[in-house]
Amino acid sequence: MDNLKRPIYEMPAYVVKTLDDNKLIDAYNNRPPYQRNDYMSWIIRAKQDATKQKRIDQMVTELKKGNVYMKMKWNPLNRMS
Repeated sequence: MDNLKRPIYEMPAYVVKTLDDNKLIDAYNNRPPYQRNDYMSWIIRAKQDATKQKRIDQMVTELKKGNVYMKMKWNPLNRMS
């Protein structure tokens, strides 16, 4: 992630718990660094709890599907990390 020109966001405890509860830690960790950082930035920047939850729910759904990132088709086999 050294090439990123933007801040790097740490995962809050409530996101760790959600990923753990859904057994998605490995799916999350297998995503490229830019995707992990984008998800955390997007979730953390939400001002309302309802918006944070909606974004977490979307991330969980996308991780379960495995081939979606921010509502866009994503091919993990051709990824660049």
